[in-house]
Parts: sequence; structure tokens; C-alpha cells
Amino acid sequence: MINRGGEKISAEDVENHLLAHPRIRDAAVVAMPDREFGERPCAFIITNDGAPLDLPEIVAFLSTRQIAKFMYPERIEIVDAFPLTSVGKVDKKSLRQIISAKLSLGRQQPKVN
Repeated sequence: MINRGGEKISAEDVENHLLAHPRIRDAAVVAMPDREFGERPCAFIITNDGAPLDLPEIVAFLSTRQIAKFMYPERIEIVDAFPLTSVGKVDKKSLRQIISAKLSLGRQQPKVN
């Protein structure tokens, strides 16, 4: 669960909506730290074709899926593969560490509100 300013967001629900996008092969949504809301959703995405996919395209797609706007990812990271745990599951702890490190280095993306 991601706690965005008191709103609870199910990462799995958002992932399922993202997986309906025709260009997305796999998605993992994690909490990224935020001073204003505590946490915001960040989506790590593997595309089908390896081509870039931008946040406005994701937002436009999700707006057709009738989900609450506060659930939309506010940052996306396009990756070739996800880190895996020793049992072969997506290592979301590592993904949270990756996004936290990028944010601490000042690699900000515009936020969608």
C-alpha cells in the first residue's frame, strides 16, 4: 500500500491498470518519498518495444480507465528488467531504494496533480 496524504493506494490495482496499456509488458508500482504527501506512486515500466513511454501518455491512458486521479503514478521509470528476490519475485524494496536515491540526487520529474 502507498499512503499518499492519507489516501491508500493499492500498488497491485494500479499495476493491473497499467498492464492493460498496449505498450506495457510489465509494471511495478512503489511508493516514493514526498515531503508534501509522505508518499507518491512511482511506476517502473518495461515496454514491449523498448521505446520510451512518457508520463502524459500514461495519464491519458489511465484517465480512460475510470480510476481516481490520486492513484495515478506521478513518476515513471522505464527499465529493461526488474530486480528480483531470491525466489524470483519483483524486489519492490530495491525499486523503492532506487527511486529514493534518484530523488536524493535531485533527478526530479514534473509531478502530475
